[in-house]
Amino acid sequence: MTEPLLRAEIGNTHLDVIVGDITALEIDAIVNAANRTLLGGGGVDGAIHRAAGPDLLAECRTLGGCETGLAKITGGYRLKARHVIHTVGPVWKGGGADEDALLAACYRNALALAARHNLTGIAFPAISTGVYAFPPDRAARIATGTVAAEIAAAPAGLAKVIFCCFSEAATRHHLNAFAELGLA
Repeated sequence: MTEPLLRAEIGNTHLDVIVGDITALEIDAIVNAANRTLLGGGGVDGAIHRAAGPDLLAECRTLGGCETGLAKITGGYRLKARHVIHTVGPVWKGGGADEDALLAACYRNALALAARHNLTGIAFPAISTGVYAFPPDRAARIATGTVAAEIAAAPAGLAKVIFCCFSEAATRHHLNAFAELGLA
């Protein structure tokens, strides 16, 4: 696994920021920034479906889609991750359509699914920051703040949370967000 550029600790949970390919991580679950159909798409969603193989799509077809802010879990199939937690982030509409709350819900619901399934590690991409056009600095603050607050409030069995950034710009936003929280 890639060495973290930043490691923060909240209780017994390590929060890492890395640059890498989320589909290559060996962890209990990776989070898929999915669309509402859960049937694959572009960006990280397409990459996860390609790496996991056709069995992921077959299982996703049985789930009946997913509403924005919610999350559903599947097997990982050909991935090194045992599970994929699919969550649907909001499309950015200028900030007046409850986008911040919906994005925070993605992180909370993914963490809740991880806890329900007794997972010890989870990796998040930068949800909604690709074609959904959520401002990446704002998204990073919401992601890190929501995850830190959830872990501090209800420390489940999570030993590791990874923010897996695909680009240097996304990494910089996450590092800045951790600094704003006083965790860097």
